Amino acid sequence: MGNQEQKHKRRTRYNGTHPKAFKDKYKELNPELYADTVEKVIQKGNTPAGMHRSICVKEILEFLQITPGQTGLDATLGYGGHTLELLKCLNSKGHLYATDVDSIELPRTRERLERLGYGPEILTVKHTNFSNIDQITSESGPLNFILADLGVSSMQIDNPERGFSYKTEGPLDLRLNPSKGMSAAERLKNISLEELHGMLSENADEPHCADIARAIISAIKKGTDIATTSQLQQIIKDTLRFLPEKDRDNEIKKSCQRCFQALRIDVNNEFEMLYEFLEKLPAALAEGGRVAILTFHSGEDRLVKKSFQRFYREGIYSEIASEAIRPSAAECSSNSRARSAKLRWAVKS
Repeated sequence: MGNQEQKHKRRTRYNGTHPKAFKDKYKELNPELYADTVEKVIQKGNTPAGMHRSICVKEILEFLQITPGQTGLDATLGYGGHTLELLKCLNSKGHLYATDVDSIELPRTRERLERLGYGPEILTVKHTNFSNIDQITSESGPLNFILADLGVSSMQIDNPERGFSYKTEGPLDLRLNPSKGMSAAERLKNISLEELHGMLSENADEPHCADIARAIISAIKKGTDIATTSQLQQIIKDTLRFLPEKDRDNEIKKSCQRCFQALRIDVNNEFEMLYEFLEKLPAALAEGGRVAILTFHSGEDRLVKKSFQRFYREGIYSEIASEAIRPSAAECSSNSRARSAKLRWAVKS
């Protein structure tokens, strides 16, 4: 035969139900290419792995009242879902700044938004913590609107190599920017009992903080290297075996979630960064400027609430949310990760 037809090379398929390594999961790493799969997962009320579903979009846009020509900031870029909606409101007029500390996800999101037509002429993306908002406004000038979604992105949770979830085996890292600072595993090596007890209590309201802290410190003193997510989970699980059998599994699950949250907040200095951001907010906003902040646990919400109330009493904010806005029942049913969200807002005098 003359021109032999070249054999078609098939893309590597999943080995069994799922590939073992996250880096091989082509659907999770490129979910936008698999719309049918994504839709099926969403219809079940779940978030597709590798994606992040933005929360309270309708409520946020209704409050911010963005008009073309304004200048704004998405202080937590993440997957870019909220960012995309803010850009649509600007209608190619004005400018949006966006910040994020995640050195892994930030370039992916920037590229995704550029493919949708939102390049540097309308969107400026900065690899920095939102606590540096004063550096942004030195370039942008006073901002008409600001959004901060304080939740951890689903892409971070779903990637075992980041160590954010107790559900999958991976290094106990938990850093939002894995190229900076100390991992959670390193943090635990030299922590005192008193400090760990306080961390679990203050950062996550963990009811079993005393027992869990003692067990972790005891394991470390015996030479155990708590280097992986499963090792920490096992210590928590063993510690809480005294709980009644009917409640045990659910309580262990909640304690694992809280302990991982407490460690994540600590290694990323999240409360300190949020406090600094809140202190700089009034100076960053233009007259009549609006800020909306989405929180996901009580510690964050308390900081935001107290800051807004203080600046309102001082006359710096003309209006603040009297109560936190919660996602609708329909949204919580569609997206289980929305259930703990609270939205608060303020308007600059």
